Amino acid sequence: MTICISGASGLVGNEILIQLLNDPKTEKVLVLARNPLGFGHPKMQVVTVPFDQLEQLEVSEKIDTGFCALGTTLRKAGSKARQQEIDRDYVVAFGKFCKKAGVAKLGIVSSIGANQNSSNFYLRTKGEMEQGVIQLGIPTTVFIRPSFLIGPRKERSFGDKLIQGFSMIISPLLVGKAKKYKGIHGSKVAQKLIESTLSESVGVHYI
Repeated sequence: MTICISGASGLVGNEILIQLLNDPKTEKVLVLARNPLGFGHPKMQVVTVPFDQLEQLEVSEKIDTGFCALGTTLRKAGSKARQQEIDRDYVVAFGKFCKKAGVAKLGIVSSIGANQNSSNFYLRTKGEMEQGVIQLGIPTTVFIRPSFLIGPRKERSFGDKLIQGFSMIISPLLVGKAKKYKGIHGSKVAQKLIESTLSESVGVHYI
């Protein structure tokens, strides 16, 4: 099984990469990254590519499954236009690359509340991304919609630490319908997305 990942340097993307590399069923992992990852693995091949050139990238081999965990915050992006480019346009471009490479199963990290008609900028961007990917017609497409992500990040601001701490405090209080808003560790999101993408039948699925 040959797998391609984009966004492997982030919290969930890195977990996806590690879990797949440790899976004996994985034969090869092709990582598309803007910069070198800083480590190697016998199963892993890293291709450095600017994400605005993903659609033009060519590979000589068929890829079975794709995973995308690209995403940023408005603070890191610097502008709404730049955040849309990363969270929406680059993800759709990765989907187009996957379709060209023969991918039959695609797993995407989205967000709880994603909706292209939302009045919230972030949720609308995620919803537009989902619609753009769906229109590609990849046979099995899975979107995972986590709440706030918990786990070690390479770049953590004081605000990130504060929100993670607050999330851990209020999570036990979220029950019933509010349970879905609990913070969740990136490793659990990665595990669920991998399992669902590899096992789901043809169609569009939301987790």
